[in-house]
Amino acid sequence: MYTDRILGAAAIAVAAILIAYGYGLEAPFAYEPVGPRAFPLIAASIIAVCGVILLLKPGAADGSETPMPGRAVLALSGSLLAYAILFQPLGFVISTATLMVPIAMIFGAKWWQGALTGVVLAVSSFMLFDRVLDVVLPVGPLGGLM
Repeated sequence: MYTDRILGAAAIAVAAILIAYGYGLEAPFAYEPVGPRAFPLIAASIIAVCGVILLLKPGAADGSETPMPGRAVLALSGSLLAYAILFQPLGFVISTATLMVPIAMIFGAKWWQGALTGVVLAVSSFMLFDRVLDVVLPVGPLGGLM
């Protein structure tokens, strides 16, 4: 229970830092309608909301909720590191779809459920950012298909 509140407070602090830095981002020329600060501000807002939820409604005090095992945390961290490294060369769609497989398995889904979810999430997110918001994302080997 206390660790949830500590994590919630830390999430709010990280969100505040992201907002401070993200708000200051300005492009020398307008290449996207929403500008470079949209993504960090949206991500910071989501992190802040999650932090507030953890502060207001932490897990059970009796310990009935089992914490995520250390191996799962390491696997999740490794997956996110691989995502960051492969994001540019593989592009948004392939790297995002691939990332969803280990994340889904960490949370108890089967690999094919993660793959299906990843493809739907990656393609729909790409379409939203690229077509609706005009945010430039790396396409990677898919090139002209997207």
